[in-house]
Amino acid sequence: MKKEEEIIAFLDEKVFNPVLDSTTASNNLKSGIRLTRARMLQRDALGMVHYFWSAIVGTERSIGFAAKMKKEGFTRFEEVLEEFRVKFDNDWLAKP
Repeated sequence: MKKEEEIIAFLDEKVFNPVLDSTTASNNLKSGIRLTRARMLQRDALGMVHYFWSAIVGTERSIGFAAKMKKEGFTRFEEVLEEFRVKFDNDWLAKP
């Protein structure tokens, strides 16, 4: 499996699919998740990792979106950051 596929598979399981598969998630939330996922897919593995960390640091928009996810009861990037950090570290990125 390519690195990009590993990252997306992790985020699909932990963050994206629970929202997309939900019958209770708002359309706004689902739309934001689809957009975030699409933006990540436009990047290589290093770019995906950077995108993840940029979302954690946050812009006004991403902070608001994370709050909406929390309010609707979904796992955010913030809740998986430790596992993400260990799994997709610099050593992992450097491996062929």
